[in-house]
Amino acid sequence: MIEKIFFTTIAIALFTITFLKLIKKNDTTYIYMLVIEFIGIAINFIELFFKVPFHWVLKLIMYLLSIILPILLFAMEKIKNVELSELIISLEVPILEKFGKTDKAKTILTNFLNKNQNSYIAHKLLAQIYMKQENYDLAVNEYIRVTELKSQNIDDYYQLSVALNKNKQNEEAISILQDIIKRTPENEKVTNLLGEIYFEQEQYKEAASVYMSSLRYHPGSFDIYYNLGMTYTMMNDFQRAKEFYEKAAEVNSLAYNAKLNLGQIALIYGDLDEAENYFRQSLKQNDLEAGSYYYLSQISLLKGDEDQAKNYMNVAVQLDSRAYKQMQKDPLFAPIKEDVPPPQEVVEEEKQEIKKVLTKKETKVNKHLTKMCMLVENLSGEDLQIIRKSKQNQIDRDEKQK
Repeated sequence: MIEKIFFTTIAIALFTITFLKLIKKNDTTYIYMLVIEFIGIAINFIELFFKVPFHWVLKLIMYLLSIILPILLFAMEKIKNVELSELIISLEVPILEKFGKTDKAKTILTNFLNKNQNSYIAHKLLAQIYMKQENYDLAVNEYIRVTELKSQNIDDYYQLSVALNKNKQNEEAISILQDIIKRTPENEKVTNLLGEIYFEQEQYKEAASVYMSSLRYHPGSFDIYYNLGMTYTMMNDFQRAKEFYEKAAEVNSLAYNAKLNLGQIALIYGDLDEAENYFRQSLKQNDLEAGSYYYLSQISLLKGDEDQAKNYMNVAVQLDSRAYKQMQKDPLFAPIKEDVPPPQEVVEEEKQEIKKVLTKKETKVNKHLTKMCMLVENLSGEDLQIIRKSKQNQIDRDEKQK
């Protein structure tokens, strides 16, 4: 009997609260909640009326519908600070997306926003869908509305900046990111994005400044060290670039592209043994193998080992046919050109694809270093001595500063 009194009191109280929410907020979603609660209460009254104890499974359903589910939904409303209708939308849309029904999810959100124009949750969910669909113009509009509804949420401004960057509105993105950094200078993902945008626009000094500022708050960050290495590479400050690549490699020993870049820089300075060591390490990453073997072939020629150079070049050509074309254009490989057969013609569909993991930024840096390596090939011995002397002078200055 005590159980029945307890259940009835709590269930009716929750039913009353739901009804008052329906009246106050004029949200018809609560009608569905009332129906669910009523079913649970009705099960209880049926048991009382017929005076027949129900099976525990039926009792569990009764408690679930009348007490547990309403309390859970009210708690989620309170915690997330959303209306019940928004809560249901936030649960429904991700499920639809997971099952590939993105258009239906978008239609639900659009219809919902026609009736609830100030729904923060709905605007944010719609913005996320537009981003996934690469409809960046509409994503920007939605994120602007999101930031208007909750002006203190820094992550929303960051997402707006990402959308602006994707939509080629970089000046607006930079302005927002700079404002965020003033408030939270320790925010690494914000500084990384700002540095990325500066890098894209070839404003390398600005990018380096952003990364260096972030390094004060994240002295052990691989991403920052690696980004600084790439940025100084594009500025042709190879000594500083090497310094940061080495620190990145210390943090992450699997950073094979950093080691490839270190090999290229060593080759620019004429340090063949050091370059060879780094190129061997970079062989462990699939989409770097062809380039690494190409450079190893180059080093073998510079050391006078033509047989080893041919072996390396044959492997490079097998991995990537572009290596053969590049070899044909490079006078350095004249002694072995006749001994390296062209790659076999393969039907496009039958080509074994190598998984590409390099970003556009990394590819750009690698190409820049490749051009510099080819440029150095054409320098005289006297020119190389000047480069090495310049490098040593920079090292000496750095040691004095320490």
